[in-house]
Amino acid sequence: MTTVDVARAMITAYREQDAQRASDLLDESFVFTSPQDDHIDKATFMERCFPTASRFVRQELLAAEETAAGVVLFYEYELESGECHRNVEVLTVRDGRIVETQVFFGGRY
Repeated sequence: MTTVDVARAMITAYREQDAQRASDLLDESFVFTSPQDDHIDKATFMERCFPTASRFVRQELLAAEETAAGVVLFYEYELESGECHRNVEVLTVRDGRIVETQVFFGGRY
């Protein structure tokens, strides 16, 4: 799998709430950072962040590209409340596993 394939597989695992598949894609050294989470580890991510997919009515990947910074994902989602947002994530993939995810929240769209 390419690094972009790994990132896409993680999105699918999240949307389908396939915790085993997600865990297999995340390296044991995995670190997650977002405006709400500051460098949390894999276990904390799986406990706190991973189970949140049910709040999305839809999520659409608008772009996925490998860059010098990592795999950049640009996506749009709609919450149960009807609000739509766009976010960007940068994933660092090594040896077929995600070692870091940085999320940059966008405003309402």
